[in-house]
Amino acid sequence: MWICPNKFSNFEFLRVVVRMKTSQHDDTLMSNWKALDLANPTEEHAMLREMVREWAKERLEPSAHHHDKHEIWNLAAFRELGEMGLLGITAPEEYGGAGLDATAATVVHEELSAVDPGFTLAYLAHAMLFVNNLAMNGSIAQKSKILPKVCSGEWVGCMAMSEPDYGTDVIGMETTAKQDQEGNWVLNGRKMWITNGTLDDEKTPADVVWVYARTDSDGSSRPELSTFLVEAGMPGYSVGQKIYDKTGMRASNTAELVFDDCIVPGSSLVGEAGDSIGHMMKNLEIERLTLAAMSLGIARRSLQIMNQYATDRQAFGRSIREFGQIQRHIGESWAEYRAMRAYIYDTARTLDLSKGGQRLDSDGVKLYATTRAKEIADRSIQVLGGYGYVAEYVVERLWRDAKLLEIGGGTIESHQKNVTRDLSQDPDSILR
Repeated sequence: MWICPNKFSNFEFLRVVVRMKTSQHDDTLMSNWKALDLANPTEEHAMLREMVREWAKERLEPSAHHHDKHEIWNLAAFRELGEMGLLGITAPEEYGGAGLDATAATVVHEELSAVDPGFTLAYLAHAMLFVNNLAMNGSIAQKSKILPKVCSGEWVGCMAMSEPDYGTDVIGMETTAKQDQEGNWVLNGRKMWITNGTLDDEKTPADVVWVYARTDSDGSSRPELSTFLVEAGMPGYSVGQKIYDKTGMRASNTAELVFDDCIVPGSSLVGEAGDSIGHMMKNLEIERLTLAAMSLGIARRSLQIMNQYATDRQAFGRSIREFGQIQRHIGESWAEYRAMRAYIYDTARTLDLSKGGQRLDSDGVKLYATTRAKEIADRSIQVLGGYGYVAEYVVERLWRDAKLLEIGGGTIESHQKNVTRDLSQDPDSILR
């Protein structure tokens, strides 16, 4: 098992070594730039990839169809990721995390998604939407209390933004939080489509939720949005329903959460009242990057399956890969997969987890990768014919799972709007 050193994370140690080598042997390093693999830029990234790939093959692959068919989340396997140090992959080591970078997070999401995208979505909701959010925006007291529990897997976390009537239009949300005379906050409202919102079919709520709510009192069109940490057992917090019969991502749990005069202490407010927009915008960038990484895993697995099947399947006395129609499906899928891979890992390389302002490429990469993954999975079904339409060959599940990635974490329409707006404000981005 790959474990970070005690004194430094592998990446901290690596940066020290690279700085030393750069100062002493700059010419040698520059001469080796062609050997750089963006997806495995260091030995540590490659080791991480190998570890996660082997674990997913052993622990997720045998039961992935079962969990999808019966809409069950593999919670036991999820907690194992805590033992491996992956649930807090971007959280600081002093709080139980691995202290790794955006590229490492991208690697993990790609490898898990190549086997079970539904399970991976639950991982993303915990590790990116909750843990990374808290690690980057919480107070020392909040991080000290909660991060060790969510990094170990003792607690399961989620993030609650969307509502029954509000999705992309986040500033229209109706959930409110009002402070009482004792300094507590009282939350009222419902949150919808919350991954990890319930742990099981018995509506056991997530152990801790990152909740966005309005704290303004004047009903203005530009509301004051604030962030709260709501823990299981706080009065008024419950699961309204587990959502069944989803098209895809059935191996993760999706729920409606209810806050009915939910009382949380003043210490549950993250930052200051009105800070939520900053929390959202910064964390959406790593969310969208890792959703794109999930798309990459789906595309890779779909391509792998169609390529092998095209070799094995015989028609009219020869392998079907010799037919032009099949060659088009495979050739276009290969080119798009490689383009996805390059764009995703180049974006991961430059994304700074500690700050926002990197929306152009985090939106752009999700805009491109999610649709390409869906199309590659669709081509894979087409190459397999009838076999592609049944669960035994996996691609029908990948195809169903891929569709959600064009919706969750920002619709592709919102990404088109954001990319266009950002290029208007900074047209020189095209030349850099």
